[in-house]
Amino acid sequence: MAIEVRIPTILRSHTGGAKAVEGRGDTIADLLADLDSRHAGLRARLVTDEGALHRFVNVYINDEDVRFLGALDAKLNDGDTVTILPAVAGGALAFAAAAALAGNR
Repeated sequence: MAIEVRIPTILRSHTGGAKAVEGRGDTIADLLADLDSRHAGLRARLVTDEGALHRFVNVYINDEDVRFLGALDAKLNDGDTVTILPAVAGGALAFAAAAALAGNR
């Protein structure tokens, strides 16, 4: 099953600069594992060590926030579009989020 994944600018260093990549999986967790097998380090920028989405990352399936669809257990269908977006925040939190996404924890 093919899923289009739209990648934000800050994470494109993991995808060779690609704005969108294709992945496979029945859930968001499966999709991220698949993407990480081809784009090393991508999953670590999106998922905490405890196995949850980072709070400063928003992930959407066809414009629906996955936090309301089961988070990493959200189901995917062939042809879905997954969009990854860094959360927008101001002040020091924005810099911390951008640094974490970029891998400068």
